[in-house]
Amino acid sequence: MIDLTTQYLGLELNNPLIASSSPLSKKADTVKKMEDAGISAVVMYSLFEEQITHESLALNYFLERGTHSFAEAATFFPDLDHYNVGPEEYLSLIQKIKSSVSIPVIGSLNGISNAGWVRYARNIEQAGADALELNMYHIPTDVDLAGRDLEKDYIDLVKEIRKQVRIPLAVKISPFFTSIPYMAGKFVQSGANGLVMFNRFFQPDFDIDTLDVVPTLQLSTSNDLRLPLRWTAILYGRIKADLAITGGVHTVEDVIKSIMAGASSVMLASEILEKGTRRITELNSQLLDWFEKNEYQSVRQMRGSMSQQNVSDPAAFERGNYMKALTSFDNRILV
Repeated sequence: MIDLTTQYLGLELNNPLIASSSPLSKKADTVKKMEDAGISAVVMYSLFEEQITHESLALNYFLERGTHSFAEAATFFPDLDHYNVGPEEYLSLIQKIKSSVSIPVIGSLNGISNAGWVRYARNIEQAGADALELNMYHIPTDVDLAGRDLEKDYIDLVKEIRKQVRIPLAVKISPFFTSIPYMAGKFVQSGANGLVMFNRFFQPDFDIDTLDVVPTLQLSTSNDLRLPLRWTAILYGRIKADLAITGGVHTVEDVIKSIMAGASSVMLASEILEKGTRRITELNSQLLDWFEKNEYQSVRQMRGSMSQQNVSDPAAFERGNYMKALTSFDNRILV
């Protein structure tokens, strides 16, 4: 019998498919539909540092409002029962989803400063999350900020959160570090149980008529899979942590490639957003068919079979592949 089960962050999953951090987790009903369709776990949409900061500033505003107007003003406090801010809603939603489904629910934090992250990491754990994903999305724009200093901030943050929470910890990393293997190793040494490859940076566009900077969101395609696929294959077996691939997982072939590279799980959102939860059922069915046709018995048997340590030409993942790619067009040039 074919075994699609896998382990990610110490969690037993029925299959490798995880719903990645996206608006799909903003409603408990949607998460339940994904569970019914066969998703093995869900990563909550990210709680952003800006929301945490806004909560603190807003609360201070209401608490201090009018304190210079009346001698008794210190007794005028806002009605916190009606003061419903983003972070508290987020924690409540985790609890609601946990009571609605049996699959693991993974919280997600997005920020850079230690204070807000550590506090809400504990809160997410207390709300019942089975694990926590640190979604490290930070665009350094300070010309005086050295890369080594930014990297140290990241590493220190993981260390601090690891001290404060007991649930498994994953770090969703950027593909733009000078040395991805070095940072991957440092994150694991700092307490990360898993790495998610990779954080996707959304690029704004220009409206040349209104002279506005316009936020844009384009769903991924299978072409986006190549970057995380390559680095997962390079890191597999070299670091003691689970690897997950996100961004570019759309077809059953994408799922299979990801597992062969060394991923313990694959995360998808764009495919579900485009085609609905029925796509989860289709992918699991297609995965079973492919395993049977190609005589694979389990995900474990397949994992890492195309990683750098297992292929006949490991240099294909490195510079040799660059040269081959360039020369492949020599006979296709139109004059």
